[in-house]
Amino acid sequence: MMVSINVSSFFTSVFILEGIPGLESSHVWLSIPLFIMYILALCGNPLMLLLIMMEPRLHNPMYYFLCTLFFTDIILSQCIVPKMFCMFWFNQKEITFFSCFLQMFFVHCISSIESGILMAMAFDRYMAICNPLHYVSALTNTLIVKIVTGLVIRSTVLVIPLPWMTSRLPFCQSHLIPHSYCDHMAVANLACTDITVDGVYGLTVVSIIITFDLCCIAISYVLIVRAILRLSTKKAMRKAFGTCSSHICIILLLYTLGLFSFVTYRIGRISPYIHVIMANLYLIIPPTLNPIIYGVRTKEIRTAALHFFHL
Repeated sequence: MMVSINVSSFFTSVFILEGIPGLESSHVWLSIPLFIMYILALCGNPLMLLLIMMEPRLHNPMYYFLCTLFFTDIILSQCIVPKMFCMFWFNQKEITFFSCFLQMFFVHCISSIESGILMAMAFDRYMAICNPLHYVSALTNTLIVKIVTGLVIRSTVLVIPLPWMTSRLPFCQSHLIPHSYCDHMAVANLACTDITVDGVYGLTVVSIIITFDLCCIAISYVLIVRAILRLSTKKAMRKAFGTCSSHICIILLLYTLGLFSFVTYRIGRISPYIHVIMANLYLIIPPTLNPIIYGVRTKEIRTAALHFFHL
């Protein structure tokens, strides 16, 4: 007999996070690179935010979008990594239903916002290279706030049904989640009822976000490449490509890991521990590498860092 969860038990009942299935004995060792990446993300992203806020020369549209990216990275890393440490170090695997569905919302919502920020940054690079004379006047602070607000609203509206629908499923058998965080499908698969609607909606949300964002990014870079190839000198072409290289690296990294994690869940022909590790890397590597890649490859940020540390 299937029983649904009432309101009182919703806050007291617990799921059990398995961590990385099949590698439970190696959790402590696996936590070492995780801890290093977490420290880099915890230090790097706030440092980038501080440098941009304190350096007036960095107060332009590109760096405002970067600030939003660094801020979302801070939230994303805080959503999952501290709980992983509790699992890997202290074997504290329990997570209440409420906390699980709250984590599910933030993980998927912030991931969606990050994808949207990368799309907005592609548009920013298009304006800077293809319409440099109107760059500052077109991308006003008001427009940037509207873009970011729109991305937040889009993500919230599309993602909030995921934890709501999943929380209404009956979990009358196993509460053991074969994952290291409350991923939507990992939790939904525990339900003792048909989850077709949940699966279809999750697939639709991911398809809408990824398809729309990638199409916009692709169109922006097609126009950017066409504009670059029209430049008269190789020096100007190298400079133009240089302004986009960091962004392209992050796009390739994020979408490659994200699509791999998404596709393997639907195919189901890969070892569970490989899927979970890749899903973790999809959420942890961007917050770790974003400040490093942009900090190293962006001359203005390097200069601001040298000035900040009086080097």
